[in-house]
Amino acid sequence: MFKSVKLFLLLSIVTSINIYGQKITPNEVYSQVSLISNEVHSLISYYNVQHDDAVIRKETKVLVDLKPRNVWQKSYEIMIKINILRNIHNLPTIEPVNMSPILDLNPDLVYEQTQRILTELKIFKLRMRIPSIPSKVKKFKNKTPMDVFNGLSYISASLDILNKGGLTPSFVFAENMRVYDDISLILEFLEIEDNTIPNLKNENATPNDTFNTALKILKTIKYLQIKVGIDFVDFNGFKKAKITPSNVFSLTQMILSELQTIKAYIGLPVITVAAGQYKTKTPIEVDQLMSWNLRKLNLIQSIYKAK
Repeated sequence: MFKSVKLFLLLSIVTSINIYGQKITPNEVYSQVSLISNEVHSLISYYNVQHDDAVIRKETKVLVDLKPRNVWQKSYEIMIKINILRNIHNLPTIEPVNMSPILDLNPDLVYEQTQRILTELKIFKLRMRIPSIPSKVKKFKNKTPMDVFNGLSYISASLDILNKGGLTPSFVFAENMRVYDDISLILEFLEIEDNTIPNLKNENATPNDTFNTALKILKTIKYLQIKVGIDFVDFNGFKKAKITPSNVFSLTQMILSELQTIKAYIGLPVITVAAGQYKTKTPIEVDQLMSWNLRKLNLIQSIYKAK
């Protein structure tokens, strides 16, 4: 029954997209993000969870010239948190959607993700027998991928409030294993010998250390993108004074989004593997894996520098 309801909801939403008209714009995507925000905050209100909305908006805002691929990856993060919400209420996990590497991802695909998110939230309300009042679609002007990203970041943080906790090191470790697998596939495809081994664990490692290593990975990817003419992003605007595991998770998603451009450029059409399940990982183990990923990626950079 619920499977058929889910299919009906998804089809009814998707058929509203004008497939044969002009491409979807960030303004239209932002309208859907506004609907998602309304759905999440109706749940926060229903469960009477106290929060400071102004603080959430301030802490989640970044000023970075982002691409639709980064926005798409942020939507994946939201699906992860919807799964956490489902698990809290004893509903089974739904595997988030992934896609084959695309060099130039456009807003149409981000729009698709917003429909999946809206559908999952409606299904959750249906299962929990929570009344759902339809929201009116608002129209916006002059929105950019950065605006859409910030809207989704606000929703992601709001889901942390609803779930009464952010993402744990185990979730961050799982996503870094996806980075590990992607880099390993790229090295194998390019026939680059991988003789790296994990660094020794830094017993004093903090999320700040891991976050800074993630920025180094993104800088290395940027170097490779510039070398081959791929549009790049400068992620320095993501820096902040206090770093949490959730911040590291989000930056790991940006690594995954940027690696897709490398895979697409070299003709490696392999979808990034789904995240594994881990329960007892620590910030120290996350830091060790992130550092190993940097060393593996540097193998590619060293070849370009040698030319």
